[in-house]
Amino acid sequence: MTNRNDVTGTKRRSAGRRLLSAAAVAALCAGAGAAFAATPKNALVMAWNVDAISTFDPAQVGEVVTNEILQNTCDTLVDFDPADERKVVPSFAERWDVSPDRKEITFHLHKGAKFPSGNPVTAEDVAWSLHRVVKLNFGNAATLTEYGFTKDNVEQTIVAGPNDTLVLKFDKPYPTTLMLQAIAANRVSMVMDKKTLMANEQGGDLGNKYLATRTACVGPYKLTRWNAGESIVLEANDGYWGRAPGLKRILIRHVAEPGTQRLLLSQGDVDVARDLTPEDLKDLEGSKDVSIVKVLRPQLFYWGFNVADGPFSKEKVRLAMRYLIDYEGLGKTVMTYLGVPRASFAQLGAVGALDAKEGQPFKLDLDKAKQLLTEAGYPNGFEASVLFGTLPHANPIAQSVQQNAAKVGVKLSLERMANAQLFSKVRGREYQSAMLAWQTGVPDAHGNASRLVFNPDNRPEAKQTQYPSWRSAYQDLALNKQIDEALLEADPAKRDALYATIQKEVMAKGPMAFMFQMNSVAGVRKDLKSWTWNGFRTYYELATK
Repeated sequence: MTNRNDVTGTKRRSAGRRLLSAAAVAALCAGAGAAFAATPKNALVMAWNVDAISTFDPAQVGEVVTNEILQNTCDTLVDFDPADERKVVPSFAERWDVSPDRKEITFHLHKGAKFPSGNPVTAEDVAWSLHRVVKLNFGNAATLTEYGFTKDNVEQTIVAGPNDTLVLKFDKPYPTTLMLQAIAANRVSMVMDKKTLMANEQGGDLGNKYLATRTACVGPYKLTRWNAGESIVLEANDGYWGRAPGLKRILIRHVAEPGTQRLLLSQGDVDVARDLTPEDLKDLEGSKDVSIVKVLRPQLFYWGFNVADGPFSKEKVRLAMRYLIDYEGLGKTVMTYLGVPRASFAQLGAVGALDAKEGQPFKLDLDKAKQLLTEAGYPNGFEASVLFGTLPHANPIAQSVQQNAAKVGVKLSLERMANAQLFSKVRGREYQSAMLAWQTGVPDAHGNASRLVFNPDNRPEAKQTQYPSWRSAYQDLALNKQIDEALLEADPAKRDALYATIQKEVMAKGPMAFMFQMNSVAGVRKDLKSWTWNGFRTYYELATK
């Protein structure tokens, strides 16, 4: 699947520093309390919590924040249509041909492009970019390996053809649209500068350490500065082959506190604020200077359970937990602006997703929860811990569930922690339960089915960390088979019916209680024009002033 991302969480590491004008750095990195008359006319200045960055390697990135930055610095083969996220449009591939048996796609690449280094972009660079994802075997390798590409065959199945073409050869007739979304529009197809990366290779890492603090790809912008925990600067790539960006520079200030973001936005010190609370958004609604913009995105906030042992190993306990969630009450308070109740793993808007009513059959019901706990062998409840990170809505949701659980004898201890620590524990299966978010990168039910339900190898040593199902120690071989069947079903109506069955089964016994589908919400100054996004992309290059 494409763009499967954890929403936050990372380790910080020292960032590389490159030359930038003193004025730009001062404007970007000044203290949060400083005020400026206006942001630069040729720059987009954004306040955002960007502490989730640990690398800029498309083969390794697993966070939404870093993915968005890469999407604006590194071209993929195709892109999501800004006006309709279920469609793809040409990007570095100008067009493509599909074989009659659907097992081969030939991409016709743009000719004459150059990387920021000055190196020419070749079909070999594009093929090598995909090869290295599989060979490095970080979490994003699954985006390719689940469709038959392996270390042993990738050089024969992804090949640079004649006349600037790239050929992908599949082992099965996967849905072509899904392949375009899942691979060609995904970060694994980002066009990397092979010559530069191999010149900076360390110990056979294909440039992975080099990309920890910089980018080496072709795109509308290039990364010129990253100070971990402080700032990011993107500069327009003057030699870019495509449409020139509307603004010369993107300045992202790391601002963790929503209240500070609101202050900076109100003062005009930033053009966009990305992490505002419902209270902030409500107060800004009547502003003559700021617009509140939002779009439903394919991101789900959920309560995940480690089913390896203890009470959460029992299906009825997991089902009982769903009846402790006040979907309606939280939806009208904490999640106002931020999201909509959603209990299905398939996000609204995806092919095969249940509608809003069928995909949200639960409500707060303490009697039902108590009945299920009794049937599961826990009439007096039990004790368990809930981990959560710094997402602003996580704490009040966790507290609400804790209060409801106490009424049926379940004592939940809450532990808030830094995002890096949260993800480390969840990815290492070192938790009982945790509240966090996950985002797919395709408008198709297979996107989340293939990660949140399907588990290819449940052994601890398999370390399938990019599968939340594995993190939950959950594997259902019958569901795995159903997901494989749905993927290859050619009849759209039958495919929808297969996914409907899977969704209902997972809501009854799955390892995660999905709670809300999130919105992307931002406060945007009205003098910034053409702020453009959909559920899968934010298009910096289209913004103007």
